[in-house]
Order: sequence, then structure tokens, then C-alpha cells
Amino acid sequence: MNKNRINILKKINHRDGPIVYWMSRDQRIEDNWAVIFGLELAKEKNQPFVIVFNLVKSFLDATYRHFHFMLMGLKETQLKSHEYNIPFKLLLGNPIENIPEFLRKIKAGVLITDFDPLKIKRYWKNKISQAIDIPFYEVDAHNIVPTFYASDKMEFAAYTYRPKIKKLLPYFLEEFPIIDNQKKYWDFEEINPDELLSQIKVDTTVREVKDIKPGATNAQLELDYFISHKLNKYNELRNNPNYNYQSNLSPYLHFGQISSQRIALEIKKLNSEDANTESFLEELIVRRELSDNFCYYCPNYDNNLGFHEWAIKSLQEHSKDEREFTYTLEQFEKAQTHEDLWNAAQMEMVQKGKMHGYMRMYWAKKILEWTPNPEEAQKMAIYLNDKYSIDGRDPNGYTGIAWSIGGVHDRPWADRPVFGKIRYMNLNGAQRKFDIVQYINNNLYLKLI
Repeated sequence: MNKNRINILKKINHRDGPIVYWMSRDQRIEDNWAVIFGLELAKEKNQPFVIVFNLVKSFLDATYRHFHFMLMGLKETQLKSHEYNIPFKLLLGNPIENIPEFLRKIKAGVLITDFDPLKIKRYWKNKISQAIDIPFYEVDAHNIVPTFYASDKMEFAAYTYRPKIKKLLPYFLEEFPIIDNQKKYWDFEEINPDELLSQIKVDTTVREVKDIKPGATNAQLELDYFISHKLNKYNELRNNPNYNYQSNLSPYLHFGQISSQRIALEIKKLNSEDANTESFLEELIVRRELSDNFCYYCPNYDNNLGFHEWAIKSLQEHSKDEREFTYTLEQFEKAQTHEDLWNAAQMEMVQKGKMHGYMRMYWAKKILEWTPNPEEAQKMAIYLNDKYSIDGRDPNGYTGIAWSIGGVHDRPWADRPVFGKIRYMNLNGAQRKFDIVQYINNNLYLKLI
């Protein structure tokens, strides 16, 4: 495989022992460069290849909805691993303690893990690296062009990142090799999602979403449906919240139940010059991977210090501006604002586990407009998104909120009250774009959890 997908976290001489893949972000067996790299090493060194997943008991406002979706997907992933005779071990608790202990217990020779730009994951990796005495690698199996290879800095906007990605795409957008079965080394275990859910600390009031089925099989079905029923009108209808013409793949991408590279390969088989294809691949590759770049190179991706200097200055200048309306977190959460369109967007996220992309921008900008200051606005938006969206706690979410509230990856606009030079969105603009009455009727009257 392409070695530029690999980042060395701990450089030390190899020794005999099982090759361990600590799966985290990319929760699938097939189309997974970390699995491919691990199996290659195992074959080269004549050692067993083992997968371990560490389930923490709480994680960044994740609720029953998120843990259920993840564990049901992991159950399928574990069964798929067994088809290839790959042991799959699930640990429960603190990864900083569990992973080194597991490595010592089986006398591992190498540790591999997924690339992830989030601070908490990088903190875990740093602590584990200090606690082990074997080589430690991370593999970017999430992005087509590895984040740490695509650029060595935080990119200003999509127009600065796009040329770099397009130049490297031919080098990285390749078909996955077929993985072979390894011989059976150990007995296999079986994940029991219900039992595990009873052992973790999780908000059980936010239940699973019935219309979005977890797992790699369902992810592939969603992709197939998108290609056959939506792609031909994607560019025309994707920004209208009343038409379900978005791919609906974000939950599966977030949990790594499908590879963005597999999606791109399937799409590229079609007419690559088509406007619908180009538009979709721009969102899937350039915009999505730009989010990883932002979170990787900007440790303040979840607070106002991550904004550009012009945005920080402008927002500070307007921080004392009078707000016509202000709401508490509880009022936002219960969709109790004066505006039915915003309330409908909140209800869509609460009940359906996702919000249309256009409405997510509008939703976040109105939180900025209706809170006392930008700091509170960003915190509230992140809290609500991470609690209810299945794809919460994701670089796309943090970056989208930073764009909406802090102008990240955007340019200064005309100065106005409250927003300063941040791009403004309002009800009249939404009315010109789509039938807001239809959207409100479709979402506002959904039952509150």
C-alpha cells in the first residue's frame, strides 16, 4: 500500500508478536487501509493480526442514539472480521489504560491505529505512545488524500486546499486490494450491544433513529440508492431542504462504516464530467477533507480562538450589540424560539438525527444572533449538534459551526449589527430559496423526545 498514508507515532525497532490494530474512527474491515497495512505486516513477519476496539463509558455528549448506532455497526464489523479469521476484541473503559495492558498481555509486536484530528483522540494516542515499547503507527483510512500529507498547515479556505487535493487525487484514489483470510489463531468473541449499553454512562432519553439503519451493509445500500435515484438531480436539488436529495451518508462516514474512497470510486465509474458528479465529489472530498485539515492544524476548532483574526475582531466589536431576541440553551433545545423555521430545523435534528445542510448553516447563524455573545453561541451549537446529530462530534460539525458563527473558510462580508462581518442569513433569504411553509409542516410538529 501507499506508505504516505502512514504516520509514525513511535519509531522503535520491530519485535516478534501479534500485529494489533486499535480500531477507532474507521469501523469496517473492507476498504480499510489500516486493516490492509496490518495484514501486510502480519504476513511479512509471520505473526497474527488482531483488532481491538476500546469502548469508553462516556464520550463528548454522545447519547444512547450514538452508542446504539455505533455498537450495532461494530457487531456487523466483528462478524465480518471473523470471516477473514481476524480476532476482534472489545475492551471497556479508559483506552489509556486498556490498550497498553492488552498489548502487554498478548505480547504484541506492533500497534496500528486510525488517524483522527480530534484533540481527545490525539491525547489518547500520545499517552499510549509514552506507555508502550513497540512501534506505533496511525493510518489515514478516513480521507482519500491523507490529511498530514495533503498540507502542512491550516488552509485558509476551500480555494487554497482544492488545488492540493486535486493534484494528489490520482496518486491516492486507487482501488483497494482484496484482503486474504489469515489462519485462525484464537477463538472469537461476539459483541452484545444491549449488554454493553447497560454498562456505559449515557443519556437514554435520546433514542435511536428508526429511518437510519446502522452498519456497513446499510451504508452500501444507501450509496446504491443515492446513485440510482438521486445523483442525476443532485446539483439541482441538493440545497432544497424539502427534497431528500442529499446522500444521507454522513452518519456512515462519521463512524467509518463506509469509506469515502469507496464512495468516490463508485461515483467516478459514472460520467466524471457531469455537473452532478463534480458537485458531489467536491462535497465528499474537498469540503469534507478540509474539515479534517482545520481540526488537525487548529486545536481551537471548538472555540472562538479558532476563528480568523478579522472575524474575532469583528465579533468583539459587536459583542455588546443589542439582540432583539435571546434564548437559553433549554429554550433552544426544546425548539421554543419565536421563529417556526428555526424550531422546525431543531426538531428535524432531534427526531431524525440529522439536519439538512442548508438548514444547519441557518440554524447555527440564528444561534449567534439570539445569544448574548459568540462564545456562548458556539458552545450551544456544538452541544446541540453533538447531542442529537448522529454525525455529531465530527470535524465536519465543528468546522460547519465555526464557518457559520466565526467565518472560518469564508471571507469578510458587509458589516452589520451582531454579526459584524460574518456572512448573514435571514428568513427572507430562506423564503426565496425554498418553500419554508412546507419545511415547517414537515418538521415542526414532530413529537418532542
